[in-house]
Amino acid sequence: MPMTVEARERFLAEPRVGTFVVARDDGRAPLAVPVWYDYSPGGNVRVWMECGTLKDRLVRAAGRFSLSVQAEDRPYRYVTVEGPAHWNDAPTAEDVTPIAARYLQEAEVAVYVQRTLGPTAMLVHLQPEHWLSSDLSEAFEELEAAVAAAT
Repeated sequence: MPMTVEARERFLAEPRVGTFVVARDDGRAPLAVPVWYDYSPGGNVRVWMECGTLKDRLVRAAGRFSLSVQAEDRPYRYVTVEGPAHWNDAPTAEDVTPIAARYLQEAEVAVYVQRTLGPTAMLVHLQPEHWLSSDLSEAFEELEAAVAAAT
């Protein structure tokens, strides 16, 4: 059961660990790794990473990637977004702080950014082009009602 545009954008904007997926051209399966990201409805997905890594090399070669996020608790839901990539090879602390702030406690954010934002940092932007989503809320409500009626 696909989500509405508003629901999928709201879901993606929640602080979840995403799975960054990018194609390989060497016959292997796509690279899929967990990442922190930032997203505001209607905008681009932003992922902070290091230049020269496998993720960097593959996204530059492919020119696009996907990000998938999920709710691991019932009702199960997921959103996957795919699109072209654009990057900034010299992000500032101001650029990356919103990403860290989604996952860390307030007192940790500035220290984390100061310690990890180095000269090889990059910020990759995914421009949403294709979406997949599912929300099983109604299916679980129906299942719970059927179980209650059967007992």
